[in-house]
Amino acid sequence: MNETTLALLAFLPLLLAGILLIGFKIPAKIAMPIVFLTAAIIGLTAWDMSFSRVAASTVQGLIQTAGLLWIIFGAILLLNTLKHSGGITAIRNGFSGISPDRRVQALIVAWLFGCFIEGASGFGTPAAVAAPLMVALGFPALAAVVVGMMIQSTPVSFGAVGTPVVVGVGSGLDRAGITAQLEANGSTWDIFFQQITSAVAITHGIVGVLMPLILVLIMVRFFGANRSWKEGLSIVPFALFTGVSFVVPYTLVGVFLGPEFPSMIGAMVGLAIVVPAARKGFLLPKDTWDFPESSSWPDEWIGNLQIKLDDVVGKAPMSTLKGWVPYVLLAIFLVASRTVEPLRSALTSVNLSWANIFGETGVSGSLQPLYLPGGIILAVVAVTYFIHRMNPRQMSAAVSESTKTIFGAGFVLIFTVPMVRILINSGVNGADLVSMPVMMAQAVANGVGGVYPFFAPAVGAMGAFIAGSNTVSNLMLAEFQFSIAQTLGLSTAMMVALQAVGAAAGNMIAIHNVVAASATVGLLGREGTTIRKTIIPTIYYLVFTGIIAMVAFYVMGITDPLM
Repeated sequence: MNETTLALLAFLPLLLAGILLIGFKIPAKIAMPIVFLTAAIIGLTAWDMSFSRVAASTVQGLIQTAGLLWIIFGAILLLNTLKHSGGITAIRNGFSGISPDRRVQALIVAWLFGCFIEGASGFGTPAAVAAPLMVALGFPALAAVVVGMMIQSTPVSFGAVGTPVVVGVGSGLDRAGITAQLEANGSTWDIFFQQITSAVAITHGIVGVLMPLILVLIMVRFFGANRSWKEGLSIVPFALFTGVSFVVPYTLVGVFLGPEFPSMIGAMVGLAIVVPAARKGFLLPKDTWDFPESSSWPDEWIGNLQIKLDDVVGKAPMSTLKGWVPYVLLAIFLVASRTVEPLRSALTSVNLSWANIFGETGVSGSLQPLYLPGGIILAVVAVTYFIHRMNPRQMSAAVSESTKTIFGAGFVLIFTVPMVRILINSGVNGADLVSMPVMMAQAVANGVGGVYPFFAPAVGAMGAFIAGSNTVSNLMLAEFQFSIAQTLGLSTAMMVALQAVGAAAGNMIAIHNVVAASATVGLLGREGTTIRKTIIPTIYYLVFTGIIAMVAFYVMGITDPLM
């Protein structure tokens, strides 16, 4: 088969997923088993993968699925714990003191708080934490998921204390070979790596400043009584203020301190500026926007997780601060688990692993239940039980409700994640072909020539769409992007940065991220509806990042130590 045919076959599982989920609105629980089988058949036939490698990749995916479900379960359990303790009522009442405007609430709870959680833990945790919290505040479930997915953009490259850049880019590039070239040019790996980090931070800073506004506009347009873009215009000054309050410290930290803390520090500074400003009415519009009456919501807006005031009637009143304590503890515990080395070592020491599954070298799976955000969240739940003075009956009800919610997500993800691993692991095969994601990327590069930089972010997004992970996309494609830059005689550091930025944007439409977020609010089966809305900010992100790339390369003539 020629390369074009192979590229089309490699793309077929993704195309099929898009057609079934978005075109035909088929629920993921039906679509994803079909997509999984398609990927397996292509791997076994066109790529001539061994059956044992396909099977090993499937098991590897199932182990990763267990990790995802662990995170989802923790997020749902924390929310249900707060429902039964009365904490949710306290949080809800606290927001009415800041602003009853749902647009302002979305900017603070989803964007700023979500960006902090992303910076601390990654793994799709922000949507899993923010979506049910927004439902508890009175947002429709579908709106909460759509808004939650849009968090998966600007902060993602520096999520999980910089993992997508530190691990994804750092391990995805041929560090030894590049270091030799750098030293020959009188430079070092550290200088080169920081140049990549700075380019990622600056690019995200430019494009991401409008994301809070886009988030609000999409929420107003699709979930307002009048379905009008115009109803979001009055919030423009405050939304831009929120964007600037986040991206300025975010960018400065990325440029001057490195990749570990831009998202966390950007969010903390943003919250410290925006919340007091909102309390004082600074730049807030005169009108107050809300969703229509819940009785008039379409069925597709409503999930199984419905937290009404009736759920907490009879609970002793609780202060807003006490209601928020579990989420504050979650943020503190997540940061400590990633940055305090003795604690990190203790948590990672519990490691359930299977090396070389079915004898396939390099296909391994591991699960660190205490280190994953799920384990951290369960620790917070345990502390909350005592802080909020709960009784065993309340805790039992929270566990029971959370367990029921998790089963639907489990069925979908046991097909989605293994499909991803088959694509990624297809590079070892009897046909002597590159992996399917790299085959797709090569087809894009060969088809567009000198304007490739415009499409480089889309290649990164494609990798994230497949893998549901910025880190994995960078691991798969960073070296490929580096090679294309060398071939075109362009800055390799900037091209790798475009990969990282595009991969962050791709998380907004990554199927298993959407499934995971939907599961937390009981909204499984409407993944295509979510993706049809989140593809709008994804296109914005990729187009504007592509324009920045063309300007950087062909107008500014940006270079790096390798040139």
